Amino acid sequence: MADDDTERRRPDQMTLAELREEIESIDHDIVELIARRTYVAETVAQVKEQREMPTTDESQEERVMERAGENAEQFDVDANLVKAIFRLLIELNKVEQRDKR
Repeated sequence: MADDDTERRRPDQMTLAELREEIESIDHDIVELIARRTYVAETVAQVKEQREMPTTDESQEERVMERAGENAEQFDVDANLVKAIFRLLIELNKVEQRDKR
């Protein structure tokens, strides 16, 4: 992980090695967040199963996709890319939910 001096420096002032280290740290954080999201989605699946609810909730999926697009715009990231990532996460969660039922 980057030291305090690296974290305070602007990316255009960092060496290639420092930038790669920063990307490595960010990648770790992304995987950790995916793991957290997957855990919560699995818990949602358990609740749905206990309540005999369907695996798919299209209105919830639409809200997630809308929120993903809004968040992408807030951070000036391509909304189509972010939505594609979220569509993949949603589909993977649905497959996992179906496999466990």
